[in-house]
Amino acid sequence: MVDQPPLPNTDSEPSAELEQLLRSLRRKEGDWVSWGQACQQLQKAGYSPQAIFEETGFEPIHQNQVIVASQVYASITSGGLSESATAYFQQRGSDVLYELRILNQTERVALAELAVEKKIDADEMHSLAKALKEFSRLGSLPEGFGPYPGDAIAYQCYKLARQQADLQERSRLIAKGLRYAYSETARKRVEQLLTDFTVVAAAEPPRLPVYRLDDAEQMPRVLPVVGKLPLTKADLQAIPLVEEIAPFNWVTFSGTGAWVAVPGWQVILSATDPVALLVKSDQFPTPLPGKTQEVLLVVDRAQRDWQGDRFFLVEQAGTLTIQWFEHPPLEPLLGQVILVLRPKQVLDEDYTKELWQIDE
Repeated sequence: MVDQPPLPNTDSEPSAELEQLLRSLRRKEGDWVSWGQACQQLQKAGYSPQAIFEETGFEPIHQNQVIVASQVYASITSGGLSESATAYFQQRGSDVLYELRILNQTERVALAELAVEKKIDADEMHSLAKALKEFSRLGSLPEGFGPYPGDAIAYQCYKLARQQADLQERSRLIAKGLRYAYSETARKRVEQLLTDFTVVAAAEPPRLPVYRLDDAEQMPRVLPVVGKLPLTKADLQAIPLVEEIAPFNWVTFSGTGAWVAVPGWQVILSATDPVALLVKSDQFPTPLPGKTQEVLLVVDRAQRDWQGDRFFLVEQAGTLTIQWFEHPPLEPLLGQVILVLRPKQVLDEDYTKELWQIDE
């Protein structure tokens, strides 16, 4: 990808306002919230993250952090954050607020208040935000745990501690659960583990339905259909040029839309509303073994009922993601994963194109 030019318009100098933003960032004037707002405004004006870095010294990764954190800050301050917590985060904690991006406004406010109370750092906040997000997906509240951030964290600690045979790690998780438990009933549930040493095996996620194209005959080719004779030359010329794109031979054309041909396996034939997506093999809850490569994900949009031994497509923070749910989630399921297709391994593609080699 080519970087954008350092100036939003190469034919004119940057405006006085943009110059002031660059100068302010260069001198690190104001607080981190204003830095994030300035970086976002510059990017919207046409500056690339690399260009901002060269002009101000703010590295792209730092720009992303303060931009996202400033958006979270605006969300929680408008959502009822206390004055003391607002003053606290105005001066520090962009890395902490960055971790709250996966939560909704109410959850952000509650966990931000807890962060100030407990002096939580960014590393710990990463796991706490994830615990609260997973807790919010449960179809019903676990016994003894209430709808509070502290109880959500305590429940995760309770759940993980029950799965631990190592007494030292189990004790650490119990202590953490007691630290965050908000309700008295949640505290009692965690305290039970001090005398109950039963180890409960962790639920294992199901295996992904991974296939690989092995035979040349399985490699499909998609052709456009002109129609049924009699046809005219105009009919023939009206068909757009089809371009195959490796490694799955999916096609595009001059109009809108694209197709990909998949072998007619039973799982594909029995699907009601299958659609295909291209994803990286490390974008699954458990990354696929082997080198990172692009794989074809097939989802049946008609299958939206939860099953504990299936993966599903859901929307998270405005983007699609693949998730496995041990319990029925509250968020809507967009479709069930029915196939993950690896591309065919070809050691020498030119070799297979030689006719005498194929016929031999």
